[in-house]
Amino acid sequence: MDKTDEALAKTAAEALDAKKADNVRIYDVRGISDVTDWTVVATGTSAPHLKALIREAEGALSEEGAERLRISGEPDSGWVVLDAITVVVHVFSEEARAYYDIEKLWTKKNEDA
Repeated sequence: MDKTDEALAKTAAEALDAKKADNVRIYDVRGISDVTDWTVVATGTSAPHLKALIREAEGALSEEGAERLRISGEPDSGWVVLDAITVVVHVFSEEARAYYDIEKLWTKKNEDA
């Protein structure tokens, strides 16, 4: 990757923000997660918005040299994941974000440390 992983996470977050994502957060999960170093979480307003958000993040990461990008999930499900190995982007509907509450995985762990 051309940029540092932290910079890539910020790039993804900025791309999401530019497409009007809500509540964009970046989490440093090094030492907490076995699958990635940085996680970006955002909320979209509808299935088409989720699709646009994930495509925007994918394009931004690709332009910065991220390789092996993979997308999982469907916008209609309320949860789409973009995996760039060291940076993972989760885009949720408001309902899915509240239901799955994945951020507690990292915030609780950080509070215990």
